[in-house]
Amino acid sequence: MNPGNPDAGNATDAKGGTPAESADTLALLERGRTLSTPVLRAAIARLAPPMDTVAAYHFGWIDAHGNPADGDSGKAVRPALALLSAEAAGAPAEVGVPGAVAVELVHNFSLLHDDLMDGDEQRRHRDTVWKVHGPAQAILVGDALFALANEVLLELGTVDAGRATRRLTTASRKLIDGQAQDISYEHRERVSVEECLEMEGNKTGALLACAVSIGAVLGGADDRTADKLEEYGYHLGLAFQAIDDLLGIWGDPEATGKQTWSDLRQRKKSLPVVAALAAGGPASEELAELLAADAKSSDFENFSEEEFAHRAALIEQAGGRRWTADEARRQHAVAIRALDDVAMPQRVREALVDLADFVVVRKR
Repeated sequence: MNPGNPDAGNATDAKGGTPAESADTLALLERGRTLSTPVLRAAIARLAPPMDTVAAYHFGWIDAHGNPADGDSGKAVRPALALLSAEAAGAPAEVGVPGAVAVELVHNFSLLHDDLMDGDEQRRHRDTVWKVHGPAQAILVGDALFALANEVLLELGTVDAGRATRRLTTASRKLIDGQAQDISYEHRERVSVEECLEMEGNKTGALLACAVSIGAVLGGADDRTADKLEEYGYHLGLAFQAIDDLLGIWGDPEATGKQTWSDLRQRKKSLPVVAALAAGGPASEELAELLAADAKSSDFENFSEEEFAHRAALIEQAGGRRWTADEARRQHAVAIRALDDVAMPQRVREALVDLADFVVVRKR
């Protein structure tokens, strides 16, 4: 694998295919999307107008004018993990569907709010909800999705559904903690690598950890099994976010659906930036001086492409890009090792490994 190059797609898995494009992995993602989408649509239909249509726009089911659309609704990694989680516990994949939907609702609640807080105008190659329908609707629909997530689980009325809801609410609180940390770091000149990893573990790792345990809990798995699956998901989330951080600076806008240098435009203290600042040396020192000046600038939004490109080059020269790629590989390895402590069908374990490979070798 070569996550250090976000445009690389030539890594191969043990079967001789490309993990990011293997037929087995794509089939798992499609299964998650196919089984969860009808339940997700039914949940969205409960919302009062116009929240139902605003949410439908966000998920890519309609365009900005309300016409049916076949938009990109995301990679569906979390639903795929939730269904595999149920199978890891010996239950049918369908047992994990309410968990898959609940996690997807929380994930999209966070996207709606994040886009507004970050000022992102594009997601998945379309205008974001706040850009089309206004900030108020973005906030309200996000809140509604969060409420629906708990409703979908609790209406199952079982003890295991209650256990699953507790895990989801804990993950949701950590996700919000992570977003608060992320925003606060934008206004600080220095953030340690440890602080950045804690923030990303909250913002991304916690919900992925929940996704890969929630199906097992709904299938009756004990807490030890669920905790070990969460360990896999947490470290997979850190690997996922490390790749996102690389794509946030060097990703191809055609693939990511975001602006060039998007994280630099938002002054994010992502892993490549933090690692570069911690490295020392001429490039690190120049980067620190530029970022300190940027924080005091009132004209930051009018910076030229060359200025952002220069900052990206300094991050790479200081070693931030390579360190982040190495960290993605390290977290990937820790995630895979966590599976050794869970008794599960071999085909399910292989599928979880394949999905981990997909997360770390991707272009968007």
